[in-house]
Amino acid sequence: MTTKQTLRLLAILFGFVLFAAACGDDDSSNDAGDSGDMADEGGDYLVDLEGRTITIAIENAYLPFNYIDAETGEPGGWDYAAIDNICERLNCVPDYRTFDWDPMIQSIADGEFDLAADGITITAERSKIVAFSDGYINIDQRVMVAADSDIDGPDALAAADCTVASVGGTTNYDTAVDLVGEDRIVLCDEFGFVVQAVIVGDACAAIIDETAGQGYIGENADKIKLVGDSLSADELGFIFPLDSDLVEPFNLAIAAMKEDGTMAALGEEFFSGAFTITYDDIG
Repeated sequence: MTTKQTLRLLAILFGFVLFAAACGDDDSSNDAGDSGDMADEGGDYLVDLEGRTITIAIENAYLPFNYIDAETGEPGGWDYAAIDNICERLNCVPDYRTFDWDPMIQSIADGEFDLAADGITITAERSKIVAFSDGYINIDQRVMVAADSDIDGPDALAAADCTVASVGGTTNYDTAVDLVGEDRIVLCDEFGFVVQAVIVGDACAAIIDETAGQGYIGENADKIKLVGDSLSADELGFIFPLDSDLVEPFNLAIAAMKEDGTMAALGEEFFSGAFTITYDDIG
């Protein structure tokens, strides 16, 4: 990892810690692994969901939020750690279901799952069909280009005569359209295909969340890079059907995790240099 990448990751982590601490107090000292404040021996949960099974749509291909380890076949990532922790506080059982990104938001609106976790940006448009939890992190959107590209940021990309790869239905796509216009967008089915399009030259750039971009760079540091300043800072949340009774309990748990230091600990684990898994390591 270069010094610049390290500084970027530290900036992300610092933003995460500030975001997590915003609702906390100065006496918080618990770490992510300490469930002592989640429920006492008598089962004093924040909200007792009585062992209810919660179905969760998850892509399992979006670092550092979710992935499947190629060697062990085991799932991991921020989403798993956070939701497992939430269910310990609410007395629920998470049931993770692998599901593609493209139909994910509509599937929640249709009630196919209880919630979805996939680094989903909170937007007014999406809030018309799904209910969002309170935000748990802010993520910057950045421009990704080939390592030898002369494009050094958003202004240069806007002025260039070339195509930009993106996945439809994402805020990355919306930002790309605002920057270069719809006619210059090449649609891809998955984020991995977006990055590959940049690597092989089918597109000159992509707009991507910074944390995901760092994960894709991984072993591809000689092929791709992130350039320029942040295009936007987006707040992420879990999504639920509009009439879900889980939104309030999850919000209580998120607030408790900010207050007792759990969110900061998860940020250190997954949004800093401590997280070394790349897309070459996942299945």
